[in-house]
Amino acid sequence: VQVVESGGGLVQTGGSLRLSCTVSGVTFDDYDMGWFRQAPGKEREGVSCINWRGTNTYYADSVKGRFTISRDNAKNTLYLQMNSLKPEDTAMYYCAPAGVQKGIVVVTPGYNYWGQGTQVTVSS
Repeated sequence: VQVVESGGGLVQTGGSLRLSCTVSGVTFDDYDMGWFRQAPGKEREGVSCINWRGTNTYYADSVKGRFTISRDNAKNTLYLQMNSLKPEDTAMYYCAPAGVQKGIVVVTPGYNYWGQGTQVTVSS
C-alpha cells in the first residue's frame, strides 16, 4: 500500500489550499476515506470523512463550512479543499481509511499505512 499526500504549503489567514491523496496497492473504492491532521505537540485529529461512493460527507466542527472533502475513484484520489484558512489549521495533514464514531472521525481499525503527509502552514 502506498499513500502520497500533496498540495500543502504556506498561506496567509483567509487563504485556500487543495490537498490531494493518491492511494495505490488497494481497491480505493472499497474504503470510506478521511483526512487527519496533527500539529506539533498535539494528538492526531480527524478532520473529515467521505463514504466510498462520495455521496456522504462528515466534518469536524472546527472545519465545517470551510473545508470540502471529495474523491475521484477513477483516479484513486482523495481531495480536501480548504478555504478561509486560520492559523489553527496549521498541521501536517494525512489521509487514511476512516469512519465516524460518536461524532468523531477515526481511522479504520488495523490500518497502518501512513504516508509522509503534507504540511499546511497558515500565517497570521
